[in-house]
Order: sequence, then C-alpha cells, then structure tokens
Amino acid sequence: MNEELKIEIKKSLEVLKSGGLILYPTDTIWGIGCDATNAAAINKVYELKKRSDSKSLILLVENESRILSYVREVPEQAWTLIEFAEKPLTIIYEEAKNLPQEIIAADGSIAIRVTKDEFCKNLLGLFRKPLVSTSANISGDSAPSSFKDISDEIKNGVDYIVNWRQNDNRPQTPSTILRLRKGGLFEFIRK
Repeated sequence: MNEELKIEIKKSLEVLKSGGLILYPTDTIWGIGCDATNAAAINKVYELKKRSDSKSLILLVENESRILSYVREVPEQAWTLIEFAEKPLTIIYEEAKNLPQEIIAADGSIAIRVTKDEFCKNLLGLFRKPLVSTSANISGDSAPSSFKDISDEIKNGVDYIVNWRQNDNRPQTPSTILRLRKGGLFEFIRK
C-alpha cells in the first residue's frame, strides 16, 4: 500500500470512529459513508441526502465471511453469486442482525456488497465494521458518475473528503442489486 493511500485511510478511520461522515471512492460510484453500526451517524447520512429513512442503505464489507456477522442465514447461492459476479453486486438478504434499526429495511432485510476496491478493502480491514455506502447525491438527484459531478451541498455536508481517485473521470455506475429469498428465489432490483 502506498503512503498516500495509508494517509487517506488513517484520516478516514479517525472520522468514522468519531461518528462522522466521509465522501469516498468505491468500486462503483462515489459514496457517502459512515460507521454502519452507529445509529447517530446513519441518521446524519439520511439528513444530508434529504432521504426518507424508510429507504434503506447499502453496507460495504471487505470479505465474504464478514456477511455472516450481519445476516441470520446466508442462502447457499449467495456465495456463488459473489464469487462469479463480473461487476459489483449488492445482495439484499432477508434477516439482518447485529445492526441498528436505522440501517435495516422495514421488512428486516439488509443490502450488503463485498467490495473489491483497494481503498475500501484496506479501510474496512482496519475499521473491522461495515461501512454505509450510498450515492453521493441528494435523494432524487442523479447519482454522480465521477467526483467532479458531486454537488457542493454534499461536499460541504461531510466531515472528510477522501483525497484518492478524485481525478479519475472514467464514468462509474452503481452496483447491480439482487434480492435473495429463502428457497433460492431471487429478483433483480437494479441491473
């Protein structure tokens, strides 16, 4: 890991541990993030995005085994889907556990993505908790495809803006979202 990346991870960790919000690059689009186990921090995300708390948020984890900490039962096909996904895949699991109510959907489900992004993987590995990952836009506005497309309102509303890959202007897209149900049933929410 290079020195610049280490510095950005260290600064991000300080903000996350104090309950703050970060604006950060992910394996998809730029996201607003916070400690997904901190209810007050999660509420700050909803306020910044002007988003109803009835709309749930995505969690990022650094590896597949971390999912077991936050989902009661992981259907067998989830492991195969994660392993063979060619682009970032968020899976909605039926029964969340060990998380504040603020992050869990009304039906008890939770959306989790295993990140392959270098910055996110290293940050999550050191943080040892899941991160909220939600698009860096006000609810209802289009998601930014690169850092330059993020509004000043969002930039001014976070506690730290990660200085990593800000000049990467390749258009990015959100993850595929798949709802997985017991018995092997699934449906695409976003392709």
